[in-house]
Amino acid sequence: MQDESYKTKKVISIGAVSEITGLSERQIRYYEERKLVFPERTKKGTRKYSFQDVERLMDIINQMEDGVQTFEIRQELLRKEKEKEMTDRSVRDQMIRGQLNAVFGIAKPRRYPR
Repeated sequence: MQDESYKTKKVISIGAVSEITGLSERQIRYYEERKLVFPERTKKGTRKYSFQDVERLMDIINQMEDGVQTFEIRQELLRKEKEKEMTDRSVRDQMIRGQLNAVFGIAKPRRYPR
């Protein structure tokens, strides 16, 4: 997972993000206000972004060029987060059932409605 750690580490200043993406600092702050990117703040209040944030901003730019509104982008982001949460929960539940079955031989597979 080392690949993920460098992508999610918040180390890039808003000025560098502006240079990389071609967006103005004001545009970047706007996307933060619209809850599309989530920079961390230093003790002095400086925004710090990750490579993942830069990728998301580039995706936002492409979607905006295709006529997608920020509200729609946010809804899609929430949908993807919910899907990931459900998948993570399902995997965790399967692992627990497997462990119970291995230790006690009692866990029966649950059937989930589709």
